[in-house]
Amino acid sequence: MKEVDKLRSERIDVPVMPSKYSVYFENIYGENQDNRTQRVLAKADPFSIDYLKKADAKIYHLGSLLADDFSLEVVKYMAGKGLVSADSQGYLREVRNNNVYAIDWEGKEEALKYIHFLKANEHEMEVLTGYADTVSAARQLYDWGVKEVLITLGSLGSVIYDGKTFHKIPAYKPREIVDATGCGDTYMTGYLYQRAKGAGIEESGRFAAAMSTLKIEASGPFSGTKEDVIRRMETAEQRFPEI
Repeated sequence: MKEVDKLRSERIDVPVMPSKYSVYFENIYGENQDNRTQRVLAKADPFSIDYLKKADAKIYHLGSLLADDFSLEVVKYMAGKGLVSADSQGYLREVRNNNVYAIDWEGKEEALKYIHFLKANEHEMEVLTGYADTVSAARQLYDWGVKEVLITLGSLGSVIYDGKTFHKIPAYKPREIVDATGCGDTYMTGYLYQRAKGAGIEESGRFAAAMSTLKIEASGPFSGTKEDVIRRMETAEQRFPEI
C-alpha cells in the first residue's frame, strides 16, 4: 500500500483488490542484464471478474506475473469491454516451493483469440510457438488471433507484426545499465500509451524502446517525461534487430 499511496499522492486513481499477500519476486542478474534467475517469496490472489466490473477504458493491459493471475474467463470478460493487451511472461511461470519453473500457457490458443496486443521475448515466443526464429513465431501468434505481436529482443531491439508488416524497432543504447527489472513492462506502457493516443505502430514502438532505455539507467520504475523519451529517440545510438 505504500507504493499505492505514492501514486495516489500524484492524483492517480488506483483501485486495490485486497489480497493476503502481494507477489514478491527475488530477481538475480548475471553480468548480462538480458538474463536473470527468479524466486517467488509470496504469491497474490488471482484477479476476479467481480473486482474488474467497474473498470472503464479503451485498452486493458493484463500484466500477469504468474500463470493464474488472469483466468481465461477474465480475459474473455475484459475483451467484451475493450481491447485486451497481455504480457506472456506471467502465463509461462509456475511457482513450486518458491522456485519459478517455465511452463507452457495452458489454453493459450483459446485465450489469444481475445488478445489484441501480446508481448513476448525471444525465449517466451519459442515456448509459446515452438519456433526459435522471430518471423515464424510472430506469424503463428498472429494466426492464433493476436492483432499486434510484439517480440522484444533485449539489447538487440524489437519486432512488431500486424499481419502485414514486420516493423523493426531499434534498441537505444543506454548510457549505463543500472537495473533491468521492469523494462518489459515499461516497453508495453510506452507502446500502449502511444497507441491509445493514435500513434502508429512504428512510432509507438520507438517511443516504447526509448522509454525502456531511460528506465534501465536507474533503479525503480520509470520516472521521466515524454520530452525525455523523445530527446533520447533523437540522440541515442540505435541498434536495429536482424530477422
